[in-house]
Amino acid sequence: MAFPDQSPTEPHDPDDDKQEEPVAESFSAEELLPEEPAPDAITMEDAKLKAVLEAIVYVTDEPLTLEQICAAIEQPRDRVIDLLEQLAADYERPERGLSIREIAGGFKMTTKPEHHEAVRRFVKNLNPPLKLSLPALETLAVIAYKQPITAPEIMEIRGVQGAGVLKTLLDRKLIGTAGHKQVIGKPILYKTTREFLVQFGLKDLEELPSLKEFQELARLDTETTGDESAGASEQAE
Repeated sequence: MAFPDQSPTEPHDPDDDKQEEPVAESFSAEELLPEEPAPDAITMEDAKLKAVLEAIVYVTDEPLTLEQICAAIEQPRDRVIDLLEQLAADYERPERGLSIREIAGGFKMTTKPEHHEAVRRFVKNLNPPLKLSLPALETLAVIAYKQPITAPEIMEIRGVQGAGVLKTLLDRKLIGTAGHKQVIGKPILYKTTREFLVQFGLKDLEELPSLKEFQELARLDTETTGDESAGASEQAE
């Protein structure tokens, strides 16, 4: 009797009877943590206003009132308060050495208390602030704009003698010599120095202020000197 062809039976694998286990999905820590709402991005206009506000508070010696700030940046009171709070929070970060504080009814930029001792030691080693008389400022302006220039040429422009003023400027290292002019007598030529640029906050001589601005600086310096003299007289009385 013929039998139907039978394929060889494969050995039974017991693992085939096991139920296939589902593969567990892996998630990153970022995916498992709940999403936090992104902070509102500051607008370009607010960023610009904050920068202007920072500059205004920085350059003033006396605390600025809210009214002064509102008038300066032409913004309503509520918006100025919001910007001030943002700016103050920026400065509260530990890597910042300054803070914006409310002092005597206004706002002022100050050093942080924890840095006072280090700042005090540094300030003690600084040179006294630059104060020049009106004749000294006038002479310095002539040298700055006409350099190199000789003492007789300076006297001709100013119309007065200025030997003592030149010595003051030389002592302050605001001017220096630049050789001799090749004329009869070979007078000394004078020019401004690097210290002059430092004291007036200039990158180079191309950034010299206009003569009008220099004259305004001289006027302000004279008024300050006059006020100090008046105060000294009152104390003496």
